[in-house]
Amino acid sequence: MKMIDNIKCSAFPCADIDKKGFIVPPLDIDPAKIKLLMITEAPPPDPSEYFYAPGSPFYLRTTLQAFKEAGEVVKSIQDILGLGIYITTAIKCPKAALTISTGTLSNCAALLAKETALFPGVKVFFLGGDAAIKMMNGIWKQQTGKKVIPAGSTYKIRKEANFLGDARVFPSYTPAGKNILIEKSKMGVIARDLREALKYMRK
Repeated sequence: MKMIDNIKCSAFPCADIDKKGFIVPPLDIDPAKIKLLMITEAPPPDPSEYFYAPGSPFYLRTTLQAFKEAGEVVKSIQDILGLGIYITTAIKCPKAALTISTGTLSNCAALLAKETALFPGVKVFFLGGDAAIKMMNGIWKQQTGKKVIPAGSTYKIRKEANFLGDARVFPSYTPAGKNILIEKSKMGVIARDLREALKYMRK
């Protein structure tokens, strides 16, 4: 299944994102093999730094570091996919403003809902960052009538066990981007959360 054939935005109504940078994982993938969805916040302004770009893109380097600190031997995006993990962003276009409006989050949530629905066998959702947490919580509330993740700071809510049916939901920080290098203490937190997520995925 080609992701680009299933996840499209034709209207591009949002004003606080760079519409030219719209991107979804350029994969032809078997959804049945995916057991963990890692959803980060937004793609980088430079597409050459996106997770699936050739070479050693920045978003992938910081994410690989998180996996390594979680105890996984991974050297490429293919290694991550081989574990049964699919990485995507909640917002599909790079940010053009420091904050993202509720309208933009709502528009992108419609695409994210379609994307996540393509993976019915997922055992774990790893939500990296406020946008991913907020958007997926909104999607699940529409689907089930209630929020999966309680309100509160990420540092506090990440310590609770959250479930969507039998699937475990891990709210955490995004492992991708420059901020993770600035706030190095968060990398250790992400690695601990990721270690637990992988453990649950393998049950």
